[in-house]
Amino acid sequence: MSGAADFANEMQENLRKVAVPIHGQKIYKDECVYSFDNPESKTGLYVCLHTFRGIGEEHLQRHYERTSGKGSVYLHIKRIKKKIENVESTPEGPDKKITRLAIGVEGGFFPDLNKKKFEYEDTLSIFLYPSRKSCPWPNPDLPEIVKLSVNAVLQADSAYKLEELEALSNTWDGETIFPSQYAENLEQVENGKKVPPTGWKCEKCDMTNNLWLNLTDGSILCGRKYFDGSGGNDHAIEYYREKGYPLAVKLGTITKEGKADVHSYKEDCLILDPYLAKHLAHFGINIGSMEKTERTMAELELEANQKFGEWSVVLESGSKLKPLSGPGLVGLSNLGNSCYMNSVMQVVFTIPDFVSKFLENRQAIYDEMARVDTANPVEDFNCQMAKLAEGLLTDKYAVPPVIDETTNDAIFEGIKPQMFKNLVGKGHADFSSKRQQDAQEFFLHIVNVLERSNLNQVNPTDCFKFKVEDRFECSQSHKVKYTYRTEYCLPLPIPEAAATNKEQLAAYLAQKKAAENAGQRYEGEVVRPHIKLDSCLETFSQAESIEQFYSTAINDKTTASKITRLATFPDYLMLHLKKFTLNEDWTPRKLDVAVEMPDVLDLSQIRGKGLQPNEEALPDLEGAPPVVQLDQNIIRTLLEMGFPLEACKKATFFTNNQGLEPATNWLMQHVGDSDFSDEFVPPGVTASGGGEFVPDDEALTMIISLGFSRAQAVKALKETNNSVERAADWVFSHHQELMELDAPEAADGGARQPAEPHFRDGGEKYQLVAFISHMGTSTMVGHYVCHILKDGRWVLFNDEKVALSEQPPKELGYLYFYKRIN
Repeated sequence: MSGAADFANEMQENLRKVAVPIHGQKIYKDECVYSFDNPESKTGLYVCLHTFRGIGEEHLQRHYERTSGKGSVYLHIKRIKKKIENVESTPEGPDKKITRLAIGVEGGFFPDLNKKKFEYEDTLSIFLYPSRKSCPWPNPDLPEIVKLSVNAVLQADSAYKLEELEALSNTWDGETIFPSQYAENLEQVENGKKVPPTGWKCEKCDMTNNLWLNLTDGSILCGRKYFDGSGGNDHAIEYYREKGYPLAVKLGTITKEGKADVHSYKEDCLILDPYLAKHLAHFGINIGSMEKTERTMAELELEANQKFGEWSVVLESGSKLKPLSGPGLVGLSNLGNSCYMNSVMQVVFTIPDFVSKFLENRQAIYDEMARVDTANPVEDFNCQMAKLAEGLLTDKYAVPPVIDETTNDAIFEGIKPQMFKNLVGKGHADFSSKRQQDAQEFFLHIVNVLERSNLNQVNPTDCFKFKVEDRFECSQSHKVKYTYRTEYCLPLPIPEAAATNKEQLAAYLAQKKAAENAGQRYEGEVVRPHIKLDSCLETFSQAESIEQFYSTAINDKTTASKITRLATFPDYLMLHLKKFTLNEDWTPRKLDVAVEMPDVLDLSQIRGKGLQPNEEALPDLEGAPPVVQLDQNIIRTLLEMGFPLEACKKATFFTNNQGLEPATNWLMQHVGDSDFSDEFVPPGVTASGGGEFVPDDEALTMIISLGFSRAQAVKALKETNNSVERAADWVFSHHQELMELDAPEAADGGARQPAEPHFRDGGEKYQLVAFISHMGTSTMVGHYVCHILKDGRWVLFNDEKVALSEQPPKELGYLYFYKRIN
């Protein structure tokens, strides 16, 4: 019997295993669900015509077993990438003219997507497993259902494409400008004012650049003063606060095509004014004769970033860095806004706990997917973490960079963590979008997801976990109370007043201001405030005054002194420098500072020691906790403004019900606190204390449906005041405590006591092993990269680019990872 006849007979036997995908069904034809194998890989990709999941060559047997033999018929896709010859070169090096600052893309700049340098040729075949027989596609002799299935697979959008479209529907890329709601019916005062085409000057100072024309009454005033002292003198914004006129256009940016920087003070952003020509004509300005003479806000930001900002320093742009490749030196491609994710994951996968859990144990994780019939590798977080570990830490995808013959630049080919990003961001309003995000928040999100995915299993994030000790001292009785909480990173305030180079900083700001007042650009070297890490640690450990503290010693409210220390020290300590803050007008700003971070750090000065022999503890609360009266009108208004309920309660309480403005100010001052949204508990009162708790029946049913026992569900709802949303999070982050509830009773018949969370503890000396840097003005714009100490040398990971670092900018980081010195 011929090979074709053998194939036809076996194909007939497997027809019942072939399905036709329905409209909208996710088809994973871009990548293997267990590995980063794809159609361009050496062995191509096999798309199962039963489950429509992509499978790499080495995982065919696993998929066959996992589907009980239903995974027998595949569409095999083998793609060859061919370079197109004689294409106009687009240099990627320093000589390339960069015209657009992007958010989150590799390198922080928007690549030229119009230059097509490659074309692709696909070879398709129908493949049978385990016999490994195949025939080319298309083939008129194939059964009709196979033709229908394959055609549907080829014509359908891939799962990646569907998820990309879903993410884009909830995305702002930082550059889209929308029409202002105030433009169409803008009031313009009939005051006879005519504005000349040139020779402008601020009406309240001598500024001749960075001037804004108010489109209501024609006032010409200077722009905002930036945090480094540059910009204007705030006269335009002050005028808005006085008059309330909403729109202003930046003079010098107006073009005859009708383009210009138009700012809406009420909407607090650059906007589009479709009626700009009409609005300018009111003041005698003929837009058709205007020429652009001044840089736009985007151009100023880009120029500052490229020339003066931290970008060139962090990216080590002045050096021709040596490209690296190999296991542990594999880059991650940027997926449009994923540099924050790439940096965090590169760092965590250098830590032994993660390597042991997900790399060394990956075959067991994959095999678990085969054993459990309902398991879905696409939706299993441990499986996707194992896949990412294999991609980053083995030589399987460690492809050496190719040198571009035209520019002599290294072209890297990183792995694309699309499946991982889709899973880790699923259901999260921020991380499921295409917007740039905060790397510190993403790290904590990873911690939470791993808690949920490793119930009753080894959790690698334990290496970061530590216990924080808060000591409260009643101002009247001087008795003390110690409370403890779990944290995974240590946030440190940055005291700008502690700068060690104040004279140089003042001279720099004065020179820069003088240049701007003269209409020139300052060309000198940037001087940043230099702050020692010790100053940050001293600020962190200073005593804080707590108002309205309920003292059980006097059974009344008073003030208390609060001091925070670390009760345990983890194997790896993450320090979070709180660089993002708010101005007095609530506008966000980033502290452009240089913090001197030591290679070796001794933190013994912040070790907590608990109750001391010379201290007397505050007595336990007897009976029900004191009743707290909160103004519900204030809370309701704050909720309408978008603040979390528990934060609204805190703001109302700590401002003593004085009104909306004090409460709002409190919220803006504390919005960066790690416990901002945690349950409100009056100072001095233990959470959930006093009285018999009655769980909400509906909430109880929902928590039990997640797979928890009744006792566990009751405990979770009690700790979260019957909030089902918060209880769902609580159960996953307190699994050790919950497991104790279902343990056998004590041998003496005593009540079961929940076990305390386990904390690793050791010495207080640490060595710096990695840091993540952010470039840009806020967490929502810019770019993240990381530097990692590998084999005694610093390596720069800039998305897919991996290179030997020559001058690691340790003083400009955002997140720092220290390893305990044993």
